[in-house]
Amino acid sequence: MVSIDLLIEGLVFGVLVGCFYAAVSIGLSIAFGLLDVPHIAHASFLVLAAYMTFLLGSYGIDPLIAGALILIPFFFLGAAVYRFYYEAFEKRGTDAGVRGIAFFFGIAFIVQVVLSLMFGLDQQSVGAPYIGSSLGLGEMRIPWRLIVALVVAVGLVFGLNLYLSKTFRGRAVRAVAQDPWALKVIGANPVLTKQWAFGLATAATAIGGALLIIVSPVEPSLDRVYIGRTFCVVVLAGLGSMNGTLIAGILLGVMESLVLTAFGASWAPAVAFGLLLLVLGLRPQGLFGR
Repeated sequence: MVSIDLLIEGLVFGVLVGCFYAAVSIGLSIAFGLLDVPHIAHASFLVLAAYMTFLLGSYGIDPLIAGALILIPFFFLGAAVYRFYYEAFEKRGTDAGVRGIAFFFGIAFIVQVVLSLMFGLDQQSVGAPYIGSSLGLGEMRIPWRLIVALVVAVGLVFGLNLYLSKTFRGRAVRAVAQDPWALKVIGANPVLTKQWAFGLATAATAIGGALLIIVSPVEPSLDRVYIGRTFCVVVLAGLGSMNGTLIAGILLGVMESLVLTAFGASWAPAVAFGLLLLVLGLRPQGLFGR
């Protein structure tokens, strides 16, 4: 039997962890959800951003500030990666998706190998006043690092929603995967729009990577843990839905937390893949559609 207090604590931590899941999935929601790019390397980019945050942290830079500093380099990295993907695969025919999976899988492998050679296989972490401390609410202790993740996730969702709905380029990003030819009629270049959007998605991933090392230590192979969770959040939300990404992340976090509380930690990793299969079977368009 699970006590009421333990259940409430599990729900609270599930919401907080779910917001973190949303923050690390928001870039994939753009790249895969809006652009139809099979971005298998998303989780590897998360880990790469976490290590860049660690590198800047070794000079005394706060992890959140470090995440902001790597935004622009990651934007240009994403733009360059998409341009190569377009010229080599997307431009050449309808089998771009299958070949693209191999391309991004190769990038993920290269990132993991480079990080292993540069930083070794040991876990790395960063320090900050909000890491290791907690907020006391009665007998419950809530880690400040998860509260930071909640604030950043809500800010990312709000900011991206505003950008995608209120600006010309943002509306073009929403439209580019659905009707690129109609986009040309209004004077927008579909390729440059997707390149810009993929850069934006990678920049959002930089913030997610900073949160990743704030929430827990990282190692080069950590992408294997988050690839299933991030795709689960994006598919559950409905491809390209920013608000849905936040809600889906919270749903996954709560379910994992409840399973962990009731059955133990060994069952928690299976929740994401089980939920992903369930959604694909019953409602492939996700909770909020596209």
